Amino acid sequence: MKLFRRPSRIERAMAQARINRSGGTGAIHLERVQTRYHPDEPPVLSGFNLQVQDGEIVCLLGPSGVGKTTALRVIAGFERVINGYVRLSGRLVGSPFIHVPPHERALGLVFQSYALFPHLTVVQNVQFGIKDASESDKRRRSLEILDMCGILEYADRDVHELSGGEQQRVALARAIAPDSVAVLLDEPFSNLDPSLVVELRRQVKDIIHEAGKTAILVTHDRETAFLTSDRVAVMRGGRVEQIGTAEEVYAGPVSPHVARVIGRSSFIEGTYRDGRVFTEAGEFPAVAANGYKIVDGEEVSALMRASELRLRRHDTRGSEEDGWTLEPFAPCGVDCRCVARIASREFHGDFTDFSVRLPSGDTFRVRNRSHGVALPDGAPVTITAVRGANVIVYPKDAR
Repeated sequence: MKLFRRPSRIERAMAQARINRSGGTGAIHLERVQTRYHPDEPPVLSGFNLQVQDGEIVCLLGPSGVGKTTALRVIAGFERVINGYVRLSGRLVGSPFIHVPPHERALGLVFQSYALFPHLTVVQNVQFGIKDASESDKRRRSLEILDMCGILEYADRDVHELSGGEQQRVALARAIAPDSVAVLLDEPFSNLDPSLVVELRRQVKDIIHEAGKTAILVTHDRETAFLTSDRVAVMRGGRVEQIGTAEEVYAGPVSPHVARVIGRSSFIEGTYRDGRVFTEAGEFPAVAANGYKIVDGEEVSALMRASELRLRRHDTRGSEEDGWTLEPFAPCGVDCRCVARIASREFHGDFTDFSVRLPSGDTFRVRNRSHGVALPDGAPVTITAVRGANVIVYPKDAR
């Protein structure tokens, strides 16, 4: 007995499009998309481009108000496109002239609130989206998915008996049970206890990959983006500013905005010269950000990452301290303006985050291993780069 109904003509065409596409448009493709909520308001998305390949998980990352959830709603069909194109498996489903309704787009949705049916059991929730199959086949398919999600033992329980993490896995199981083109997840971990999120992020990624699904996940949390996605798309002002693997985006943020979104970052003004940047905090090896040409003598904005800097007492010399290999001590002038003082500390066990105050009053963060030399509040310190780490510099007016 067949588990699913016979594919419709449209579904067969979509499947053939996947075969013929050869990576041309991807499972999900948005091209120059523009949309707005009200005719008198500016567009929420403008010039939005995104391509997601079959079996890939892409995370839309950014602060509130950049259009992450709106992009998801456009893909799902809840918002109309006023310019550009939306394609699912090569099929045009959204444009200024075409709008395929949500229920015909073959997408699974996972909401912040899970949106489970409280009057149904776990397995009944999962089989709800499976259409045109016998009840026994629906249950068999649902139990397979629940087993994949690690919650088979809860199949016949009421959903209110489950923890938040278990309910989230039920919501994911319900989204992937039908033969969907892709799964869309909107801030899926935002309502969970932080202790549950760490484990669940990896589980969700593994489940989606095991099911062979394509997925787009929306989040404002960089750790969620890094741990659950194959590629991260950092958004700004209604469009994707940079997309790549987590390692690629972190190593080469194309703008100060991207740098701030993907990690705790501080910026300090300086002057670039001969592969180094001279700042109030000291002199550091430097490299121009991707896409920029920085010339000697140019005023720049230097990205100061806490994890790539170290502190030593001002009177310390030598090439090694605290178990790290450091750049040679190099004061930036006879007035020793690179001397700073500890403003505050945050102890995290293996490491300590220090807030360092410069003579000008500006502060930024530096991370040291906690077992190193004690640095009390007010102690004079010198900031040094970990050997091999380059400070990324941008033109002074870059944002």
